[in-house]
Order: sequence, then C-alpha cells, then structure tokens
Amino acid sequence: MPNVGEAQGRISGRIIIEQLIRNVELGQFEMGYSILVPCIFSLYLHPDDYARLSGVLDLIREDARKALAGRLEQLNAKPPSSPGLGSLGLGSLGLGALRGSKDRKLYKIACKDFAFEFFPDSEGAVPLGDVEIHSELNETPQPGYHGTKTTLLDREPSVGVATGLAGARTETRQSVNTIGNPAGDRVYAEIHYEDDSGPQLYLMRQNEISVGRGGDGAQVSLALYTNDEVSREHLRVRRDAAQKRFVIVDKSMNGTWLNGKRLARGVEETLPPKAQISVAEVITLQFEARP
Repeated sequence: MPNVGEAQGRISGRIIIEQLIRNVELGQFEMGYSILVPCIFSLYLHPDDYARLSGVLDLIREDARKALAGRLEQLNAKPPSSPGLGSLGLGSLGLGALRGSKDRKLYKIACKDFAFEFFPDSEGAVPLGDVEIHSELNETPQPGYHGTKTTLLDREPSVGVATGLAGARTETRQSVNTIGNPAGDRVYAEIHYEDDSGPQLYLMRQNEISVGRGGDGAQVSLALYTNDEVSREHLRVRRDAAQKRFVIVDKSMNGTWLNGKRLARGVEETLPPKAQISVAEVITLQFEARP
C-alpha cells in the first residue's frame, strides 16, 4: 500500500483500481456453496482530486470493470500446485483457496455487472490523495448483507454511510421516501444509534417512519444492520402535527422499551421529545425531536 507521502496529492486511476480490488477481497460474503464479492461501489475523493480526475472517471470505470472481472476469474481459477499465492495477491483468501477444486466455492457477484459512482467529499473527511470506498453486495443494500468500507491512507472510514448509487450520503442513513413531506427538507427529529455498521445518525423527514431490519418484502425507513432478534419491521414512529407530539408503536416479536418501560405490542404511546428506545434490547436509539 502506498504510504502517505507517496499517495498524498497523487491519486491516480491505477491506485483507485488497486483499492477497488482490495475492497473486493475484504468485503466477501461466504455462503454454503459460493462466495459473494461486492459489486456496487461508491467512491469519495477530496474535491481537488475529484476535479482533477473528473474528465477521466468514465475511463477509470471501464478499466475497473475489466480489472474486477479479471480478479473474479483469478479467484475462480484452479489454485497453482506450487506455493506462492501471495505473489498473485491471493494470500488473503483463506483456506477456501487451498481446497481441492471439488470443494472450492465459486466466487460471484449478485449484480448484472460491477457499478461505480464517484463523489467529491463535501464533509472534509477525505484527505488529498486518499479514496474512501463504500461497497455493497447487491443493488439494494440489505441489513446484515453488505460489503465493506476501505481507505487508501491508514485511517478509519469517516464519511458516513453510502446509500448505493444515489449518492445520498452525509453521516446519516436517510430514506428517500418523502410521503407526507414532499419538500423533503425539514427535519422533524434525529435518531442516534450504533448497529453492526458503526455509529449512525438518522434524520426523520417524514411524518411517519418504520424501523427494523427490513428485507423479504418489508420496506423500512430506517434499516438496522443487526441480528434477527430485531424484527424486519420492529417499530413505527409517527409525528402527530395536530397535537404537536410524536407517538411510537411496537410491532415486534422481541419487544421495544421506551425509557426502560416495555411497550405493549400494537398500542401507541406518546414519545417524549427526548427518549431512549431499546430495540429488542439489542440496539438503543437516542431519539430527539427538533423544535
């Protein structure tokens, strides 16, 4: 990996593609008979680097697709009979790469093709010369089923959560659904929490939101990346504009607690302007209404 002195201010297409390959290797998802690798990538660059490379981003995308397709072929090739996997960049693939061809799992993608979107970092989180990559295993990110976040320089990824190719990225996980709030610009409340993907901030812009793991047809506004103790649709929060209050209702199997008190399932309760919501005693949501 290039050191800071080599990389700073000198990010190139070659380095970006190398980092995409690294992200693919780190973001694998093993299943019974195959291993998925990330196929959707959101890449964040320092604004100066983004401006400098903007004219060749389409070419970088084209070369990146070829490079990742080649890596897939390499991963699925029969391992060499002699040692030295490290020289091929395969040393980090684990024991699966050392099995006989009969037992080896197939590496594949869940998308039709690799997809890439570049964004200038607007939060001051990505240094000059760095690239921060957020990947997903499918076009529609699902809780507990996602790729990884990587950087070129030796730092923690810090530009928040990418929401696929929509580019709706701040340090928030926001719903694009603005039913009940067509303008989609006013924030009624904020919810701080930490799930398996790290600390998060969700901005409530609708009059009603659903919270849970999502998936299997359950569309939720706030998707929690966590275990199945949390229901696919676990709870709902509704803004009652007429009475100038918020209400919460539990819809789960394993319970929701409001400031330490378990809610009766299916019964609306008033949600205080500041409240602590325990989701199945797995994740705690810190709710705060905006004035």
